[in-house]
Amino acid sequence: MTEKLYLENPYLREISAKIVKKEYSNNKFYLTLNRTIFYPHMSGGQPKDTGTIDGVKVIDVYEKNNEIIHVVEENIKKDKVHLSLDWNTRFDHMQQHTGQHILSAAIAKLFNAKTVGFYIGKEYTYIDVTLSNLEKKDIEWIERYANEIVFSNFNIKKYVINEEDIHKLPLRKKPSVKKNIRIVEIDGIDYSPCAGTHHTSTGEVGMIKIKKWDRYKDNTRIEFICGNRALKDYTWKNYYINEISNLLSLKDKDTLKGVKRIYDENKKLLKEVKEMKEELLKYTSEKLINMSKDYNSFKISNNIFTDIDFKDMRYMASIILNNYDNIILIWGLKNENKAQILLGKSKNIKIDIKEIFNNIIDIIDGRGGGSPYLVQGGGENIENLSICMQSGLRLIQTQLNAQ
Repeated sequence: MTEKLYLENPYLREISAKIVKKEYSNNKFYLTLNRTIFYPHMSGGQPKDTGTIDGVKVIDVYEKNNEIIHVVEENIKKDKVHLSLDWNTRFDHMQQHTGQHILSAAIAKLFNAKTVGFYIGKEYTYIDVTLSNLEKKDIEWIERYANEIVFSNFNIKKYVINEEDIHKLPLRKKPSVKKNIRIVEIDGIDYSPCAGTHHTSTGEVGMIKIKKWDRYKDNTRIEFICGNRALKDYTWKNYYINEISNLLSLKDKDTLKGVKRIYDENKKLLKEVKEMKEELLKYTSEKLINMSKDYNSFKISNNIFTDIDFKDMRYMASIILNNYDNIILIWGLKNENKAQILLGKSKNIKIDIKEIFNNIIDIIDGRGGGSPYLVQGGGENIENLSICMQSGLRLIQTQLNAQ
């Protein structure tokens, strides 16, 4: 059994150890040591530690049958080795995990709610709690209470009890093991079974900042950050707020009002632009109808566009086909990277535009599809767009002649 020094002293950064077992598989070496300072991956929701063994990077750490397995990609030939921990990673995990205990304790005391999920990621940490419909004032209350625990710098103790002693402590949750139950206690405030690495006092967490909260299944997921992560988050947000306030010539506290005002003005302008654009497209649609060529008792609009968005071209097609009978559209759009075609017909015309489309789309090395009344597609062979359109026009005329 590996001696887990990280449980006894989470502040150890370097130690010597002995390799007691080595296995090789899938181009990796799996090392078991007599003792370790490396915390295994996702044991109780906490990510693994990072660092080196004799200068060789440890790429994974996990627990198996009470042994801690260290995975490296280079062979370490010595039996006695030197372990060096990435302290920044360890300290970050301690801040997030200890912060989680404090936050969960605050929620339990204020709302009598349980923490049923916990995750530490690289960018954020979250807990799932048995609460619903949390409001802003509730979150602010939780955050303020949790940070009062942090700033009070309470002692944090870690000790092991047996199953028969569980009833003596007001545990926040049931332990997952029945013997050697490790308890993390925050100075009589919170008692929780946990095998993670934690600070010796709450003040080392720095601060706890709740970033957002959302309903998750029947619970609420609360995303938060602690310590150095909170400082980093505040730093870039403060910079952004200052930059925005300078751009708007407003005080930092007034930036939200300023942005909302600009947003509303822009929304109004976009609506006006959209309405004007729709009117322009309607006018252009009527112009295209007038320019269409008569064929038998039908009108055929055959055009290649170069200065229009395809969605606008489709919008004009829908205007024409929904409001006019006896008209057929064969339109193309050419840009730098792609050739696109659109075929449409009024509902009273009995030709198969999907069949025509399928017969010509390969000319531009394209693909597409649609309904019996409107099909569209695109391809990369821009040079063949005119040939594709000419072929489509001939097939349309052939079907019309057969009626």
